[in-house]
Amino acid sequence: MAALDLFGRRWSLRIVWELRDSALGFRALQRRCEDMSSSVLRQRLTELADARIVEQLTDASYTLTPLGHEAYHALRPLIRWSDKWSTALAETASPSGEAGSGP
Repeated sequence: MAALDLFGRRWSLRIVWELRDSALGFRALQRRCEDMSSSVLRQRLTELADARIVEQLTDASYTLTPLGHEAYHALRPLIRWSDKWSTALAETASPSGEAGSGP
């Protein structure tokens, strides 16, 4: 339940997603997260660091820890499922863009 609580917080999964391939500085991470407020980003980074998912490097950039990379890999089935879900929703969308409406 603690993991669901942590990853269920707004922006937590997005931060893990953005750090999956490389370290990012605070401002670069903020831009990739649709310019979320700096206070929310700082709070989420603190929470993820306290959970040992993210760490701050000596150059002040942020990266996933080995535990954070494991969390990302554990979430990959959810990513695959979300791709299928998105495709299914797009296939059932009407020409007006409303999902599930009939002819």
